[in-house]
Amino acid sequence: MNIQFVRNIQFTRVIKAHQRLREFNFLKHNTEPYSYFSVDTVDDRGNRITFSMFDTNGKWRIKEVPVIPEWIYEEEPKLHNVIMEETL
Repeated sequence: MNIQFVRNIQFTRVIKAHQRLREFNFLKHNTEPYSYFSVDTVDDRGNRITFSMFDTNGKWRIKEVPVIPEWIYEEEPKLHNVIMEETL
């Protein structure tokens, strides 16, 4: 019997986005054939915003979803850097 352990990666970071400090929660999903991060944060009204980030040629990119505010797309490089810091 062969048991394989997969490390769960879950972390929270506070990032300045859209002129405010915001808490971003990251959870890595180890699915085949690609692993990805689900990320969530809140907007100014307290509504939860959830989106996914996939590794595309060494860069963590937000999966195109029409309901995500533009300010989240503007912070994509910061989110990429946070994921790289945590996973190295």
